[in-house]
Amino acid sequence: MSLLPEGASFEELVQDYFLAVRGAGLMLSALDTELLTSWAREGVPFEVVARGIQRSAEKALWDARPGEPVLRSLRACQRQVASEIKKYRERSAGETESPRRRRALTWEETRHARLRTSLERLAERRPELMPRVGRLLEEVLASPPADPAQLDAQEGFVFLALLRALPLSERSQLWREARGATEGQGMSARSRRVGRRFRLLALVRRSLEMKEA
Repeated sequence: MSLLPEGASFEELVQDYFLAVRGAGLMLSALDTELLTSWAREGVPFEVVARGIQRSAEKALWDARPGEPVLRSLRACQRQVASEIKKYRERSAGETESPRRRRALTWEETRHARLRTSLERLAERRPELMPRVGRLLEEVLASPPADPAQLDAQEGFVFLALLRALPLSERSQLWREARGATEGQGMSARSRRVGRRFRLLALVRRSLEMKEA
């Protein structure tokens, strides 16, 4: 997920990822920097905060106008990042509990189940995608990964597979829209690739009406 060297600080990693997803290589404001510092004090992995930024951007993209930045500030991600931090803390605490006491579904299992349900509904709306959806349900989504990063990768694979199953005209339009949103923004080639992939997956989700609950 990171664009920076392995030795980069938490703050550098988060800022770089935010700017890549945002689609514009601008510096953070003083208020955003203060918020970033508070997240660093939480002591959670970079991936937890990055997931909150990604979820915020996915939600914002549904209402964004063409050419508009998906996120105007890091503060726009505050609520979703706080939710991801809470989930991370609950997972960490749950790992120390007795198996007999952990009967409720984990967050990963719930998210995995929602994705399967969304795919089943997609097959009903788009019968032409039913063969691809069936294979994904049987071969890719047979069981939920235990690790959130693996779950992110699994979801990414699913939406890329759905993209390849779309008609050429629809597929090409999504590629053009994702590519155009990160061109000419003064970003590095690697940042453009990250931003383009995020937008492509989010646009596929929106096009197929598979908004995350």
